[in-house]
Formats: sequence, structure tokens, C-alpha cells
Amino acid sequence: MNLFEALGLKPELVTAVTELGFAQPTPIQQQAIPALLEDSRDLVATAQTGTGKTAAFGLPLLHRIDEHSKHSQALILCPTRELCLQITKDLRDYAKHIRGLHIVPVYGGASISVQLSELRRGAQVVVGTPGRMLDIIGRKGIKLGEVSTVVLDEADEMLSMGFRDDIEEILSETSEEKNTWLFSATMPREVRAIAERFMSDPLRLSAGEVNKAAENISHQYYVVHSRDRYPALRRIIDYHPGLYGIVFCRTKAETQEIADHLIRDGYTADALHGDLSQAQRDFVMKRFRSRTVMLLVATDVAARGIDVDQISHVIHYSLPDEPEVYTHRSGRTARAGHSGISAVIVGMKEMSRVRQIEKIISKRMERVMVPGAQEICAQQAVALIDKLMEEPEHASAIATILPSAISTLAEVEKEELIERMLLLLLGERLKVYQNAPDLNVVTGSSAKGQKEGHAHPQGDFKRFFISLGRMDGFEKADMLRYFCEMLKTDRSAIGRMDIQNSFSFVEVAGINIPEVLSAFENKNYRGRAVRVDLSEKREDEGGFRKKDFHGKKGGKDFYPKREGKGFYPKKNGEKSYGKKSGGGYQGNTGEKKSYGDRPDKFRKIRKK
Repeated sequence: MNLFEALGLKPELVTAVTELGFAQPTPIQQQAIPALLEDSRDLVATAQTGTGKTAAFGLPLLHRIDEHSKHSQALILCPTRELCLQITKDLRDYAKHIRGLHIVPVYGGASISVQLSELRRGAQVVVGTPGRMLDIIGRKGIKLGEVSTVVLDEADEMLSMGFRDDIEEILSETSEEKNTWLFSATMPREVRAIAERFMSDPLRLSAGEVNKAAENISHQYYVVHSRDRYPALRRIIDYHPGLYGIVFCRTKAETQEIADHLIRDGYTADALHGDLSQAQRDFVMKRFRSRTVMLLVATDVAARGIDVDQISHVIHYSLPDEPEVYTHRSGRTARAGHSGISAVIVGMKEMSRVRQIEKIISKRMERVMVPGAQEICAQQAVALIDKLMEEPEHASAIATILPSAISTLAEVEKEELIERMLLLLLGERLKVYQNAPDLNVVTGSSAKGQKEGHAHPQGDFKRFFISLGRMDGFEKADMLRYFCEMLKTDRSAIGRMDIQNSFSFVEVAGINIPEVLSAFENKNYRGRAVRVDLSEKREDEGGFRKKDFHGKKGGKDFYPKREGKGFYPKKNGEKSYGKKSGGGYQGNTGEKKSYGDRPDKFRKIRKK
């Protein structure tokens, strides 16, 4: 007997899941399906993303539907359009042998008139997002009084997205005799409040501990300085050839920026965030599902509801504001029995947040070192060799030129041929990581007193003066892009930057000084001549220090030295800003600026 048949499902459903390759029920399915088939009652179920929740509520829901009646009998609410469409697809697959059963999705970004038309033709099951569902109700497109079962899928996500009022309004329109089934990965106070208000003595099920991460996910973290976050991301990707994953960022701007940088650096990546139109979102997701795009850079809101199998990595470029969100993010990998990696890139100041996450997921996260050049190239070589050992797909295409190639290469020694082949195929990676610095931050006692983002530069960095600054429209991000473009390098070669009004200092590593100077030689920027020089540091200077404006010890001035009056010497009629003496400010005439006499009442108070 089929294990799903043993749960008590009707034959049409058992046949469908067997054809879909369902071998045995998951823990949440084993608990929920029999309970929902034998008893008409409310349910609160806690289960992580990717544990088979859709089948857990979908199969008993379809079992109870009367396909001969055309009125709406079940309503499923979910947070996003993507999840709405995914649930609809899954339910249609389960119900493909049940004639006359119609499942209609309703969501924003699509024609509401088309959706209303489909509902009027008859839909026993409606799957919708809360906002569009309210629009449908307002247009009398569905009679909620006839609905006997309401499912709230990913309830915690819907509430965190601000749908509480919408959900409460929808539930208040339904019959008191209905059953409500609530599924959630976490159980915050807001979810419990919904259950208490709209459910009566619900059955409570849990597949694993509340908030606890899936067992088949490896949780890792990398500790780097803030300026090394993107180079660290690149190294993680390069160390795992064939990585298929999601990179999570906090903001839309950061998401687009990281995606743009990855594309520029030769990776197949795309961005998913709230500024995209629905058509653009669909296009991005289609490319990601088909693996045309291997890296999806996304915000938390945009990625909600994404259901894609075999994602190998979830990379947290920025930690979420709420530690509980980490559980949802990491749940995008290790789905349907597969294993996965959830990797966090953090600075020293964020270690307390890592500990918070460990408490929530009830697991220790493993610190992993950012791989170096040798490790990355070794991994790339292994992946390349494995690929070479596979049976070629288009061997016939080179059949005519193969004899000539064999003849030409016959005199080359085997070892030399392999060496040349690897250098040819890995040349770009070797070039990128040549003289690459160690990005790992030292923690523990050796890091005592070292502030994140203010350590001495790692690697052989040289400091250069450039005659461009804020008056030319440059901030740090602009200067970084400018140097990368001019030197034809990536971010890992650029160190600290100090942007001033009319000039800046930039650190560069891994590129010879003459090459840097020649890259900017005879160059103009918006009509202004660009001058770049090596900025020599004094022997006792240990790196960038804050400018000492008051002659105090402990700070070294890395700006051009002050001479005479003003901040700079007078040259070619340039304006002098006067000198500073005593405790007041002076104008160009050297007269002390007067702030007026102190009122008598202050004098009296002072005397007291």
C-alpha cells in the first residue's frame, strides 16, 4: 500500500502524488494529513519553509472539496505573488485526476477583471494575496460566507509585511463555522494573537522546534572588515564553483549595487527588489529558475515566497534587522531533503547579532575563514578537471579539426600540456587573485583594541594622492569605481580612501607603482587635469590617522602640510583663510571675531 494511501487520501490524490514521485510523507505531512481528514477543526502548525507544508494542507483540503459544487469552498492566503502561483501550481498537480475542480490564483500586478471573470465561472479553491483578496471582496467577486476552510500560509511573513489589518478584515467576512488552518515557520506574538481571536481550540502541531533551523543546513559566518565585504563575497562564490544561490541584502539600493558589481565582474547575477515592475520580477525569476542566472541578489521582502529547489547557498551579505528573519532566509536552501549552506558575512561589531541568531536557531554557527588565492585556484582547478572527465556533449562538432590538433600537440609533454591548459582556463582567476591580501579579521586577544574598519591595511598597499575630490562629485563609492575602471582591477585591490574637497588619498595593492601612475597619465576628468602621485609616509607613520587640528600628540597629519597663514600656502592668488591664534576665530585681516558683550545677568550668575 502507498504510504499516502495509508493516510486516508482519496485514490485520485494518491495517484497524483505517486506520479509526482512522492515516496513517503514528510514529518509535517504525517502529522497534519490524518488529523485534518478525520476531524473538522482549526489547526496551528509550525513548520519551516521547504518541509512539505503545501502538501500538508493542500492534500486534505482537496480531499474535502466537493468538485460538483461550483461555489468557493476554500480560501488560501499567502504573502507574495510568487508563493501564490507556486501553491496554485502544486494544488493543480495534486488535483489533476479530479475532474471539475478549479483552482484560481488572485494577486496584484495582474488584471483584476480577468481574475473576477475566472471566479465567476466557478472556483472551488481560491489562492490569493491579502491586498488583492480585499479588492476582490470589495467588487463582490467572492462570497466568503460560503467558504468552509481558510488557510493562512506563512502567517508570520504576512504579518511582518503589514497585512494584519487585511487578514483580520478578510477573516471577519467569513462564516464562524469555517475551519482555519494556520501554518507558520515562527510563532511570534502577532501570530498567536490571530490564532486566539479567530480560532477555536485549535489542534497544535509542530515539525521540529519553533524557529529552529532545518537540520540539513550548515550555518557559517565569515568575519571581515566592512570595506572587504564585497571582495569576501566574490571569494566565497569563486571557492564554490557552480554555486547556485541567493545573496540577501538589507536595502533596494544595496541589492542593485551588489548585483551590478557581480555582473560587471563576470558573474551571472540579477537583482530582485521592490523597485522592479511585475513583468521584470517575472523575467528575473524565470531566468533564476532556469539557471540562466546562478546568483539572485534580493531583499527580504522581494524574496518572500520564492520556492526554488536545489539552491546550494544562501549568503547574507547584510544581516536582517530582526534575527528571526534569518530563519526564513536560510530556509530557501536545503529544501526537499537536500543539504545547503547558509553563510553570513559580518564585521567584528556584529558578532553579538550572530550570537542572537544562534540562540534562535538553537545551533552553533561555524566560523569559516575567507579563502585565499591558492585555495580558490585549487578549487577552480578541481572543478575544471571534474568537468573535463565528463563525457563531452558535442564531440562530433570538433571531429574534423581533432586530428590536426592531436598532430600539433603530439610533441608537447603531457605535464606541460596540462599546465598550459590550466593556465589558459584559470588565467583570469589567477590574475584577479595575484597578490590578493588576507581578508580575515583576527579575533580574540590578538584583536584586542583593534576597531573594526580601522586596522592597518592588509597586504602591500601603497597610498596615492589624486587631484580629485568632493568638488568633482566624488564620494568613496565613486572613487572606488573610478580607480577600478582606470586600473582595470576589482575592489580587492583598493584599500582605504580619504576624500577631501579638492583632492583625495587612495590605497592600492597588487599593482606596480609605475602602472598606477601611467594609468592616470595625461587623463582629464570633466575638463580638469588629473594628477596622481605616490604619497610618501613618514617612517614613524603606521597608517591612516585622524588629522590633528589642535597640535595634540597621538595624531599624525596626512593632509598637505600647513605653511604660513591659512590651510594652504598662497599660490597664484588663491584665497588665504587667515591664521588661527588664541581661542577665537579670525578673519583674513587677523582681527579676532567678536561675539558681543556678555549680558549683565550672566555676569551676575557667574559672580554667584
